[in-house]
Amino acid sequence: MNQQQTITIRRPDDWHVHLRDGAMMRGVLGYTARQFARAIVMPNLSPPVTDVAAAESYRDSILAALPEASTFRPLMTCYLTDDSDPAEVARGFAAGVFTAAKLYPANATTNSAHGVTAIANIMPVLECMQQIGMPLLVHGEVTDHNVDIFDREAVFIDRIMTKLVRDLPGLKVVFEHITTREAAQFVASSSSNIAATITPQHLQINRNAFLAGGLRPHFYCLPVAKREEHRLALRKAAVSGSPKYFLGTDSAPHPRGAKESSCGCAGIFNAPHALESYATVFDEENALDRLEAFASEHGPRFYGLPLNEGTVTLERAEVQVPEVMAIAGGEIVPYHAGQTIGWRMVG
Repeated sequence: MNQQQTITIRRPDDWHVHLRDGAMMRGVLGYTARQFARAIVMPNLSPPVTDVAAAESYRDSILAALPEASTFRPLMTCYLTDDSDPAEVARGFAAGVFTAAKLYPANATTNSAHGVTAIANIMPVLECMQQIGMPLLVHGEVTDHNVDIFDREAVFIDRIMTKLVRDLPGLKVVFEHITTREAAQFVASSSSNIAATITPQHLQINRNAFLAGGLRPHFYCLPVAKREEHRLALRKAAVSGSPKYFLGTDSAPHPRGAKESSCGCAGIFNAPHALESYATVFDEENALDRLEAFASEHGPRFYGLPLNEGTVTLERAEVQVPEVMAIAGGEIVPYHAGQTIGWRMVG
């Protein structure tokens, strides 16, 4: 069979990434900036990015860490809390500082202790966002201890998401890093105001990756990978050509020691080979012709931003991913560590 050896696509964007701050940010930023023209930067720092001044400061630190010739553009987000001020959120959006606002249910994931405890507490903010056309980015999991961790996304849809989109039909919502068949179906059946990002890991691994044959902490992320049926549903959605689904890596670096501990952190550092991971999936699904739309077109169109002008090229090649990477004075274990992947970005 004649296999396509190279693919050139419009330069893509990453619509969900954790760049951290300080030395860690300076160590990981280049991997994202190398591949993507823009990225939606998560605000769950410590302390979180909850106002315009903090977002401007964070954006400036990212820009200062880039090489002089880089054209990468960070798109900043506002971390919503029970006390978020609608006027401050709107001011940041009008000034072009905030591209979107992020809803973390309190204690749902890394650095989310300041998150929202009840949707009712932020309804004035959400109503304001609906009015001004500002997207809401949602980490879609309930946090009740009596709900099984593998069911928390589906329960969130039933308890919260369905009511949210019903009560605020004009609000643009990105259901981030979806992991279940239920989420894919919810997005597909909702209005054009509802979209979703999908990570490379949730397209490539199921829960066996971190549970079968021993606990493998470097495959542990939140939301956790689910059963195989859910992985297959996500792949079907990603390659479908639907404009509702687009690229969002959720790359989330942690030092090796923070992952390999008695209470390891959630997060997969996939930035070094993110685009190659997506290309592998689309190649396996005989859908390389749809990669450009998923990676480079659906996201900007949903956000109302222009498409990028440049291109990137990937070639079919065997690439050995290192077991560990020296970053920020320590070690990070990357996604695909020690494995050979079949695509390489060459320009």
